[in-house]
Amino acid sequence: MTSKSQFKTYRTNVKIGNWKEEQHLEEDVRKEYLSKRERGELAAQKVDFLKHHILSPVDLTVTTDGELHFGDVVMLVNIGEQGVCYALGVNAYVDNMVKSPSPGIVAPCGISAGRSIQPSVRTAFIITSVDGTPVGATLHYEQSFALKTTSGFARGLYLTSDLQSFRKSAQRSRLQEVNMEKSGSFLSWWKIVHFDPQERLEHEGLPVPANFNVIILHCKTNQALAVMEHLILGTPYGNECEVTAHTFFDAHKAEKPNNHWILCTSDPAGEGLVLLNRLQSEPTGATSENTDNPKEYITCNVCDYKEHL
Repeated sequence: MTSKSQFKTYRTNVKIGNWKEEQHLEEDVRKEYLSKRERGELAAQKVDFLKHHILSPVDLTVTTDGELHFGDVVMLVNIGEQGVCYALGVNAYVDNMVKSPSPGIVAPCGISAGRSIQPSVRTAFIITSVDGTPVGATLHYEQSFALKTTSGFARGLYLTSDLQSFRKSAQRSRLQEVNMEKSGSFLSWWKIVHFDPQERLEHEGLPVPANFNVIILHCKTNQALAVMEHLILGTPYGNECEVTAHTFFDAHKAEKPNNHWILCTSDPAGEGLVLLNRLQSEPTGATSENTDNPKEYITCNVCDYKEHL
C-alpha cells in the first residue's frame, strides 16, 4: 500500500521539507522552458514549423495535350469504394525534420492518404525518369518511372517499396510497406497499366493520359499501390488511411477501386485541379449506361470505371 508521505501535500511556497531545493528546481524548469521557446524547440512550435512548410501550396503541371510527361508535377488521388477522394501524401513527423543547415525532412519517412486534396509540398510528386528518358518526353503504359517529392523542404525523396518480411511490413495491415527514401534504386521503380484488364494489352506502349484512372504497379514485386480505407493512422495532419503495395482483385479478376489512382494536373484555364472541376460538373457515384437494361453494367462518371454485373 502506498504511503501518504510519498505524496506532495503542500505547495512550494509552504516552507516545509526540502522547500529550498524544490524552489530551485521550479526555477530551473522555468528557465529551460523559456530557453526552448526562444530557440523554437517546444513540441508545439516544432509541429507548427513542420505544418507551415510541408503544407505550403505547390503548383501542379498544366498539361495541354492531356498526357503525362517526365518532369510533370502531379498529385496522386484515389477515389475509394465510397466515392471519397484520398490524396497520397508524405507522412512526416517532427522526428523526420531538421532545421540545419536548411529546413527539410529526412528519410526514411512514411506515406499515407488523406482527404485533403489540395496540392502542397507533402502531396506533390514529380514523374522522374529511370532509363534516361529526357524531361518533357511522354510517359507510356508499362514504362518504368519513379515518383519523387519536390526539392527544398521535401528534399526530393523517392517513393519506395520492397518485399514484405517479418521485420518490414505495413504498420496496420502487415502487407508490403511503402515509404519514402533518400536515394532512388530499383525499389523505387513503378509502372502504369490500364485499369481495365481486358484493354491492358491494347494500351501497352501508348501514352498515359492525365487525370484518368490507372493502376500503379511496383516493378520489383508487381504489387499495385493501394489505399486501405478501413485502416486509419493517427498523423500530425489528422486521421489518414494506410497506404500499401498490394493488389486486390474482385470476382472478375480486376483490380478493386482502392488500387485505382488518378494522376492529377492543373486546369489549363487556371481554375484549380481538373479532377475537382470534373467532380463539381459531373454527378459522382455509379450510374447505369444502358437505360433499357440498367443491370447490364455500371460505370463511374468520375473515373470511367466500368463494372459488369
